[in-house]
Formats: sequence, structure tokens, C-alpha cells
Amino acid sequence: MRVPNAMSTTPPVPEFEIRDIVRRVVDGVLTVSAPESSPTDTLAAAEATSQAAGGERIAIGADHGGFELKNGLATKLAAARYEVVDCGTDGPESVDYPEFAHAVARQVTEGSCRWGITIDGAGIGSAMAANKVPGVRAALCYDLSTARNSREHNHANVLSLGAALIGPSLAWQIVQEWLAVPWGPDRHARRVAMITDIEQQYVGARR
Repeated sequence: MRVPNAMSTTPPVPEFEIRDIVRRVVDGVLTVSAPESSPTDTLAAAEATSQAAGGERIAIGADHGGFELKNGLATKLAAARYEVVDCGTDGPESVDYPEFAHAVARQVTEGSCRWGITIDGAGIGSAMAANKVPGVRAALCYDLSTARNSREHNHANVLSLGAALIGPSLAWQIVQEWLAVPWGPDRHARRVAMITDIEQQYVGARR
């Protein structure tokens, strides 16, 4: 089922907006009675919000180059008791990867899904497209080390895979590792907060 534009009737507050509010509170733009939060606390709150909204739901999408791998991973994820939202494509005919990367990223940033997986031939273009969506941190992973690093160090919430570069067995191992590794605290959270601050500078400039 392809749902590039699927939205709930009462969509949750996008994660990037929640982070912006939290960031402004920490920076002193807003005043609250609660103690000041650390980057670890604010990003943990964002993850908790995402988890509560998206639960164990995973959005997955691919272009024609990743169609077969997408279907195989979706089947394995469903068997592992994840709820899978298939954002297309629905066949091997040539299509444009940004459409499907965008569909996956929207599911994540709107809170409909906790995680996203996007696939094309090399995985590079889909990662670029997904990262244009505020609140998304898409990482191209090609082995278990990059999967672990993208979660622990970079707090990735979208995984990008290159179907022409890795086989289905390795792809499934990467997905399992990526889903299992928690976000890292302290210096990792502080640096990811810096990434969010950079994003918010440009999001605000365009409003």
C-alpha cells in the first residue's frame, strides 16, 4: 500500500517544532519554572514524544532500484512484530526516488511513525531528500558499524540503504542493528542539538 501523503485526522505536533520550543526554553527565550534541561534531556524528550506518537511503526519506501529489497525488509519487519507503513513504490517501473524518500520522512517528522527506512540504488539521493525535511536525521548505512554510529552518535531516525551496494542479508542485519541501538547521551546529544540549531536557523529564515 503506497501512502506518500497519508496523514491522521488529528496529526501530532511535528517533532522539529517540539524541539524548537524546547530549545527556546533552554536558551531563555521562554521562561518556565522547571530546571534548565541539558541536550541529553531535550533529545530524550523528543525521542519519547516520537515513541509515544509513532509506537513501533516504521515507514519504508523505495524507488524502482530498491523495490525488491523494500518488500523483503517489510516482510521481515512485520514478522518481527513491527507495524510497517509502506510508502511505495509498488512495482519495478522507473520512478523518482525523492518522492518516496519525502513520503517516508513525512511519516517520521509528523509523528505517524517512530522510524523510517528509505531505499534506492546507492542510498545517497534518498538520504539527501529525506534530510530536507525538518526534524529528520537520515543516515546512509552500509555496514553494522555505520548503523551503530548513526544511532548512537547522530541520533538518526531515518535509515537510508543502497540496494545496489548491499545484499538482502546484510541489509536485514543493518536494519536490526540500527533499530536495536539507543541514542547516545552527553557529547553525542550536545552535538546533535547543534545540528538541530543549525536547521532551525534556516527553517526560521524561510517563514
